[in-house]
Amino acid sequence: MNKPADHIFVIFGASGDLTKRKLIPAIYSLFVQNLLPDSFALLGVSRTNLDDEAFRHNMKTALSEFREIEDHTKEDEFLNKVYYQSVNTEDVNDYRTLKKRLQELRVKHEISGNEIYYLSTPPSLYGVIPKNLAAHKLNDESGGWKRLIIEKPFGYDLASAEKLKQEILDSWNENQIYRIDHYLGKETVQNLLVTRFSNGIFEPLWNRNFIDHVEVTSAESIGVEGRGGYYESSGALRDMVQNHLLQIVALVAMEPPTSLEADSIRNEILKVIQSFRPIKPEDVKSVAIRGQYIASKVKGEQLIGYREEKGVAQNSTTETFAALKFYIDNWRWGGIPFYIRTGKRLPTRVNEVVIHFKQTPHFLFKKNGSVNSHNQLVIRIQPDEGILLKFGMKIPGQGFDVQTVNMDFHYSDLS
Repeated sequence: MNKPADHIFVIFGASGDLTKRKLIPAIYSLFVQNLLPDSFALLGVSRTNLDDEAFRHNMKTALSEFREIEDHTKEDEFLNKVYYQSVNTEDVNDYRTLKKRLQELRVKHEISGNEIYYLSTPPSLYGVIPKNLAAHKLNDESGGWKRLIIEKPFGYDLASAEKLKQEILDSWNENQIYRIDHYLGKETVQNLLVTRFSNGIFEPLWNRNFIDHVEVTSAESIGVEGRGGYYESSGALRDMVQNHLLQIVALVAMEPPTSLEADSIRNEILKVIQSFRPIKPEDVKSVAIRGQYIASKVKGEQLIGYREEKGVAQNSTTETFAALKFYIDNWRWGGIPFYIRTGKRLPTRVNEVVIHFKQTPHFLFKKNGSVNSHNQLVIRIQPDEGILLKFGMKIPGQGFDVQTVNMDFHYSDLS
């Protein structure tokens, strides 16, 4: 794999939880694998008053907590490329300081004008930061490319998403903007494409003629874990369904792309989303379920309900569980139901896609065994990433008693 061009990676919201838990460990992993450019610097930005050494100490602590460190020399080498700048991101004048610091780092590390701006901030700043960067020409590509990475949620609803999109496009070009769904970075999610399009045994069966229905599940055994304030403004539908899970559905249902280029895959995903059958208001009660976890005892431990969580209103109607049945109206999937479900404080933690194949037209062994003839392909996203194929086999002995058996692949077997 070719290394990317030299650049400065700027993280806004660098003192936050996402940076410590996910971003720094991920970027360090790229560094260890020699996948970062030789000329590279990382600049953390937030309001918190820190200097470079204090920020490096915090990131070193984060690495030891969230990633196994095999080579401390490598760790020190990486941290020497990490810097920090305190900026009030809502004050356009503060960006003069940021611009000056970026110029200093370019000179120190012999880096051109290439920069990536990653917004690990509250969504309320998604329109503010790009505008303030542009006010100081930090989006200008005359000296090198500039990229803007924005996490979900991108807006609260359609109207706010369209408004935010226009606010950013007022000062940035579309090809500079990357709206990302980190869920799609999971190995098994990416392996969906490989499973479908590199195996001749699956793709011919991947349609309404052979598939009975499709289930997509994202279940967590924990509650909101101190994120009640955020969850009150999102709920399970906005937090999981309209982004992560619908993206998974699109990968399951899409037509083969012409290539693995981003635009080609995106175009096929868009076709699927445009084929979703709209749900009429009068049909909502028959195809959707919303729920909320209450106080309960789990394995002898008394756990509080959602309404007792910090930051949650006592009369909150925000859903912590959502289930939905819908259809994709196209030639491949016409008439085949898709089921989505997600929730907190459920019996087990599992993220998976289950393809339920149709029953055989005539089941010879029905009288001799309790198993039905539904074959299943289970794609486990987490935990224990892998793929499981279920089918019926004869139990040894007299007669034709049938039992479901598994062909089970664990992704860890390849690593």
